[in-house]
Amino acid sequence: MRLTRIPTRYSGILMPFILSIIMTMVVSAVATVKNLGFGPDFVDNWLPAWAMSWVIAFPTLLMALPITRRLVRMLVQPV
Repeated sequence: MRLTRIPTRYSGILMPFILSIIMTMVVSAVATVKNLGFGPDFVDNWLPAWAMSWVIAFPTLLMALPITRRLVRMLVQPV
């Protein structure tokens, strides 16, 4: 089975999409464990926290990415 690949023109959306999923999963899992512990109801508590944080994180990444790229260009010496 061959994976159908997404056209390159969507990489500007796909990268923050995947990054926001991974980062919010990790951060919300850490916060859930810290606040409630790792018990049998972990997933029931973590999934809604993750979903809410992702809904905020993805658009934030889309808006912050151009600013971040500009700041990095200002701070990094060109080759």
